[in-house]
Amino acid sequence: RLSCIRNNIWLASCGVLSSGLAVLSSFGLMLFCGVPFVVTVANAPFLILGVGVDDMFIMIASWEQSLRKIEKSNVKSLLAETYTEAALSVTITTLTDVLAFFIGTWTAFPSVRSFCLYTGTAFVFCYVYTMTFFGAVLVLNHKREQGNRHWLTCTRVDVGKDQAESSCLYNACCIGSCSRQPSQPEGEHPMSIFFKKYYGPFVTNKWVKLLMVLLYGAYLGGSIYGCTQIREGIDLRNLASDDSYVIPYYDDDEKYFSTYGPRVMVVITESVDYWNESVRLGIESCAQNLE
Repeated sequence: RLSCIRNNIWLASCGVLSSGLAVLSSFGLMLFCGVPFVVTVANAPFLILGVGVDDMFIMIASWEQSLRKIEKSNVKSLLAETYTEAALSVTITTLTDVLAFFIGTWTAFPSVRSFCLYTGTAFVFCYVYTMTFFGAVLVLNHKREQGNRHWLTCTRVDVGKDQAESSCLYNACCIGSCSRQPSQPEGEHPMSIFFKKYYGPFVTNKWVKLLMVLLYGAYLGGSIYGCTQIREGIDLRNLASDDSYVIPYYDDDEKYFSTYGPRVMVVITESVDYWNESVRLGIESCAQNLE
């Protein structure tokens, strides 16, 4: 927003900070428990940031809706109404994400197991910080707005001053609109207006609903067919980064040695006297028989 009072830069920054705190907490806990840190875990913060920012937008949207229903001075009721609207959505998305990653810990690959442990735990912490830390930030930001304080300096801002006498820059940075005045109702977001007036009526049209059902049926059929085509297996080349030294090795191995099949190794599980010539001849005979 252009208003220096209703600008929510710090609110957005705290939403990102909440995700960062979740990453720090989960990584610290996992390292304390002795879970190995592998290279793939370095991608986890980007996933947590995406989910954390999504939860932040849900919380802010619910808060804005609550402001239109409840007296702004009743902070407890505002926060309760916000959690009533947002907590269910945030909880369900968090549960599905956590479940998906913790199921991934059953894999036989240690690197994937570590990645899923770190990421799944980070989702749990992200949920905790969203429900506690970010909720408190919403209240503090609301109190700042109610006090007509600048978003950056937190000092009181002139309200209702004749803006025609001042420059555009001064009006944008130093003059705010009093959010408590009933003559200045908070406007609805353009995106909300679009979904309410245009998108909602469009998708509820009977022909559009029929088209949606047909599209979903085609999607479901394609998904079922795709599941029948899945084959188990993994290309070890895909587990390494593109600039890794093992990539040329796998390329050369496939180019020059793929016709020979997999290598077979023989392991002797008990102690033998390799200095004894008869033992060495026995091992050599065993190898020839296997060949």
